[in-house]
Amino acid sequence: MYNFCRASLLHSGFYGAMEPFTILALSLVFLLTLYILLSWSKQHGNPSLPPGPTPIPLLGTPKYMDLRAATKNFQQLSQKYGSIFTIWKTSDPVIVLCGYDTVKDALINHAEEFSARPIIPTLYVSTKGYGINGPRWRSIRRFTMTSLRNFGMGKKTMETRVLEESKYLIQAVSQTGGKPFEPSMFMASAVGNIVSSVLFGEHFDYQDKKLQELLLSTSRHIRGITSPLSTLCNVVPILLKIPFIRNKAFKESDYLQAFVTKYMKHHKETFNPESPRDFIDYFLLKIKEVEHEMDPDFCDTSLLMMVVGLLAAGTETTASTLKFCLMLMAHYPDVQDKVQQEIYEVTNGFRPPEIMDKPQLPYTNAVIHEIQRVLDLAPTALFHAVTEDIRFRGYNIPKGTTIIPFISSVLTDPSQWETPEVFNPGHFLNEEGQFRTRLAFMPFSAGKRVCLGENLARMELFLLFSALLQKFTFTLPPGTKRRDSKYLNLNKTEIIASEEICAVPRVLSK
Repeated sequence: MYNFCRASLLHSGFYGAMEPFTILALSLVFLLTLYILLSWSKQHGNPSLPPGPTPIPLLGTPKYMDLRAATKNFQQLSQKYGSIFTIWKTSDPVIVLCGYDTVKDALINHAEEFSARPIIPTLYVSTKGYGINGPRWRSIRRFTMTSLRNFGMGKKTMETRVLEESKYLIQAVSQTGGKPFEPSMFMASAVGNIVSSVLFGEHFDYQDKKLQELLLSTSRHIRGITSPLSTLCNVVPILLKIPFIRNKAFKESDYLQAFVTKYMKHHKETFNPESPRDFIDYFLLKIKEVEHEMDPDFCDTSLLMMVVGLLAAGTETTASTLKFCLMLMAHYPDVQDKVQQEIYEVTNGFRPPEIMDKPQLPYTNAVIHEIQRVLDLAPTALFHAVTEDIRFRGYNIPKGTTIIPFISSVLTDPSQWETPEVFNPGHFLNEEGQFRTRLAFMPFSAGKRVCLGENLARMELFLLFSALLQKFTFTLPPGTKRRDSKYLNLNKTEIIASEEICAVPRVLSK
């Protein structure tokens, strides 16, 4: 009897103890089920959204949110669903725009409605909302454009800086003696110096450790914000609440921020309001002007994030484009010969080409534009978001919805380019051989969010490319065979990252 009662008590206690766990488990199952149903309802409850692949509850369409495969995936989806379709970031819709007509309609015809940015968790956390793509973007962008113009952006003073830098670049390339070399660091050093002169008021020797630190830190920053971990954190933001993951996600960006912080500190210590030296000084003036405001857009944090953003956007992309320019010239010697002949006829070989020569160098200008089109360095523009509920192309897009302009589809749109898959400078030449602009040329995006450094990048590409082609003939290393346009298109990243080239000095007769 005693044993029976004891067993009964134990049995009762056991189940009594288990009851809270049972309730908790059932509650979790209920909440998970409810979340899945709400997710499904959100994904399927708005039939007026553009069509797209069927999302998985909770997960969305993770395959298509991996932008490293955007070119392949988005091309396939556009063939199936048309020029506007929906993919899903967990339970949130993301609208992809394809083709010139659709992208132009959004970014230019409806520029204001498509001018917002969605909150990208890794960028928002790292910038604390003060970056050029945060909620304070209008005032910061307006001020930055004004400041850059003060430093001659698009003017003769900036051209003089670029021409001066071209001399250092030519000198560095000359030292290779026509032997195979990897030109990435030379291109990055030249472009980095130009940007540095604007931001920091400083020029470096190509061997200066400060310049090497700047370039390495910028490269690490870019790799960090485009890494698989950052991509995962943007899809599942709660991961950033975990200290280990958050620190790892931002580790690469910390180096560039530390570099810029040193310059900010030095500028504050040597600041003279009567004589601003560079962009940082102009920003410090603005900070002082608005220091009485309760929550000013301009502060140390926004200055740090703005300089980091300009370095990231203005160095590696232009340097990579320059290297690809030279590699294509080595693979297309007939094009290179024609560029060199045109430059010689305009300059007689005794002075570097200048911006004023651009109308007389239509073929050279066309080659540079076509290389940018073929390179297609940024297949998708940085995400946009709509500022209000909008009826667009027959679909209702709710306010705040993330928008991805698929720039690759614009640069290869068969309705806009005669031979979209082939390197063809003729795309930018009219019947008389004069340069013609093409509205579908959007490597810098378009509309209110067009790249801030577009004018500087265009100037750098034209002046540095022309100066190099005037002084050197670029050839492939001995034993390297030329590749066709299909290979070059499919292996652009590898070519930029590792391939070598030879710069043979040209002998120009008087």
